[in-house]
Amino acid sequence: MLAFPPCKLNLGLHVTHKRMDGYHDIETCFYPVPFTDVLEVVVSDQFAFSSTGVVVPGPVENNLCVKAFELLKHDHDLAPVQIHLHKIIPTGAGLGGGSSDAAYTLRLLNQVFDLNLSLDQLMQYAAKLGSDCAFFIGDKPMIGKGRGELLHDINLSLKGKYVVLIKPDLEVSTAAAYAGITPDTPAMPIAEILTQHPMSHWKEMLVNDFEVSVFQKFPILKHIKESLYDAGAVYACMSGSGSTVFGIFDTAVQPATDYPVMWSGYLQ
Repeated sequence: MLAFPPCKLNLGLHVTHKRMDGYHDIETCFYPVPFTDVLEVVVSDQFAFSSTGVVVPGPVENNLCVKAFELLKHDHDLAPVQIHLHKIIPTGAGLGGGSSDAAYTLRLLNQVFDLNLSLDQLMQYAAKLGSDCAFFIGDKPMIGKGRGELLHDINLSLKGKYVVLIKPDLEVSTAAAYAGITPDTPAMPIAEILTQHPMSHWKEMLVNDFEVSVFQKFPILKHIKESLYDAGAVYACMSGSGSTVFGIFDTAVQPATDYPVMWSGYLQ
């Protein structure tokens, strides 16, 4: 069985509190984007995981797809499977590609083995795998709080908007990005900005707290964001803790930038 795990963008991101467990509480809006990996799960005589495309770092047993299988196998009588991941979404890009692969592994296993797990049950499993994994169980924008695993519906559609993703050849350390943040409560909730103000106001109102410190260390990311606005973006921002910068446009464009466009297309 085949699936196409998408990536996500963060429409605004606030770091609101440092927790006793070492994590941070955030507020963001996750939005799915049809820039995808390719994932296949088939029943087999013995378990195997393989990958092609973008190199997936780390040992196989640490891969989130493998962990997703082991998580479900602990509670359900699963036969061995072969999992093949063709990786297209780059790692360390702030796009949640690994989390999406894990969530879609759960979704495929649920179908392959007719487990009849509900959406809520799948989200509970996904939350054990990573902070933003649960978001990818559904196929819609969501407000994320807590570590990103506390999800709430938002009435938001950007269907028909054209998105451009640019990622220079650098990776931003998530730990270093958080180290440059002073948690604070935002003046206005992200959901309110997104649903009660036109997109033309987002440039001034909808911020990613990571940009201040990350742009200081990697000025090229700020330059890319500015180039997207110069090309006519209605809104541009860094996704997550970087290093992808995206622009949202009313129509298709080819922005002038020193870095190639990683992906562009219309939102669904």
